[in-house]
Amino acid sequence: MVTIRDLMNDPQLFGETFAGDTWNAWRALLSGFYGLPLTDKEADTFKQLTGRDSLPDAPHDELWLVVGRRGGKTNISALLAIYEALFNNHKEKLAPGEIATVMLIAADRKQARSAFRYISGLLNGNPMLKSLIIREDKESIELSNRCAIEVGTASFRSVRGYSVPCIIADEIAFWRSEDSANPDFEVLNALRPAMATLNGKLIALSSPYSRRGALWEHYKRYFAQDDKEILVAQAPSRTMNPALSEKLIEKAMQRDPSAAKAEYLAQFRTDIETFISRESIENCTVPNRLELPPINGVNYSAFTDPSGGSKDAWTLAITHRENETVVLDAVRSVKPPFSPDAVVKDFAELLHLYRIKSVTGDRYGGEFPRELFRNSGIEYLISDRPRSDLYRDTLPLINSCRVELLDLPDIINQFTTLERKTSRGGRDSIDHAPGAHDDLVNSIAGAIINTKKSRGYDLAALNEW
Repeated sequence: MVTIRDLMNDPQLFGETFAGDTWNAWRALLSGFYGLPLTDKEADTFKQLTGRDSLPDAPHDELWLVVGRRGGKTNISALLAIYEALFNNHKEKLAPGEIATVMLIAADRKQARSAFRYISGLLNGNPMLKSLIIREDKESIELSNRCAIEVGTASFRSVRGYSVPCIIADEIAFWRSEDSANPDFEVLNALRPAMATLNGKLIALSSPYSRRGALWEHYKRYFAQDDKEILVAQAPSRTMNPALSEKLIEKAMQRDPSAAKAEYLAQFRTDIETFISRESIENCTVPNRLELPPINGVNYSAFTDPSGGSKDAWTLAITHRENETVVLDAVRSVKPPFSPDAVVKDFAELLHLYRIKSVTGDRYGGEFPRELFRNSGIEYLISDRPRSDLYRDTLPLINSCRVELLDLPDIINQFTTLERKTSRGGRDSIDHAPGAHDDLVNSIAGAIINTKKSRGYDLAALNEW
């Protein structure tokens, strides 16, 4: 039987790539994960990486790796995908015609393609293993042993319907999705039943980010614990890749210590925290309310977040006030590609329907959005607050349930992925997480604050409103 150590050391397999001393830490960690005997030096390395006092005597089911950038995670992901697909026999547990699919899930398409190139390169670079490939395309490789390797992105909808002997979750701390505020948990929940019949393994590798999500939860619960099923390891980039330039890390530390500690020292960030809880947003959401029609005698406010049509959506939100509550009546979100002129014309029709003569937005695009709205009979006013301040001023209203929100998934997801970041100077800023969006909730927060201001209240009295 070929072990992971054999795969890394044997010159007929991948010894030319992974047998060098720079891979010693990875070799010790993976050998321990699969329950292989360790040398004294490897045992010390294993204990250092996992925080454990004892050595494993059997394979684990799950491996969670908190490793700094450029530490070799993508290379190891490819190696593990090949090992699980080619050197573990799953045929006896497969039904006739069924294929075991090793899945490497990445944060986005670009990262998935990068990981797939490593897998394809390793297989096609070895004549013996190349002969086992039956079919290969841009995202999958089918092998002659009734196994396949597929790469994909983090979506709980796209990963169902497989028989999975191994899931490799690449950079799981940075999974973002418009479908869910918690895509890491959702994707893993969707995949775990697919692993059941094949006793599959879960391997999650990532640089750390904020103290939330599946990576943080597993680190907090299992690191330095002698659990027989789940193994958690943590290591700086240079521990796993001694060839990485130390000067590169030193310069990163000088530029932004908090970011560099996460990126290269594998420490979870303490300067970033969730801005608003999912529970608070759900408490303000009116079930099954998707939009409210205009009512005579009601004064409405509107806020828009313009976009040039290449990346972010162009959004619009309309609100009004009922006693001490701000009610969200309607939202629009047009994702690119689109014609800005056509979007503004559609938005203007909706604004006229609610008898709104002016809309507020930021300074994006200079005169460009103002002219478009002006041509449609709507005055474009410049917001006197940046989006970070709009979020900050909206928070107490949401926490005290003085806002009624529409029951739309994008609203919940975008609000709950907002983050509060504290700079070195002690100043807080609020923005979306990396890879996430806040274009819709920016318009909603702006409309909420506009509605509050329109009745003569100032922000200093926010908590008394």
